[in-house]
Amino acid sequence: MSETMERLQAIVGEQLAIEPDKVNPNQDFIKELGADSLDVIELVMTIESEFDIDIEDSYASKISTLQDALNYIEGKLKN
Repeated sequence: MSETMERLQAIVGEQLAIEPDKVNPNQDFIKELGADSLDVIELVMTIESEFDIDIEDSYASKISTLQDALNYIEGKLKN
């Protein structure tokens, strides 16, 4: 597992009060992890801060899993 994924799991675990190792990359934040829309906004903001990136609003609304966030971050960090 990548360091980025581990950092994302820690963020999601902390934000949603879930053990980080129980967060699967393909679990939907709302449907499977019990987040609400405000939780998802807070997750996106925390991810932006943690990785020092900006997530465009048009893409932020499409982040519904850890894998979605990972794909975006890896794309941004390569540039």
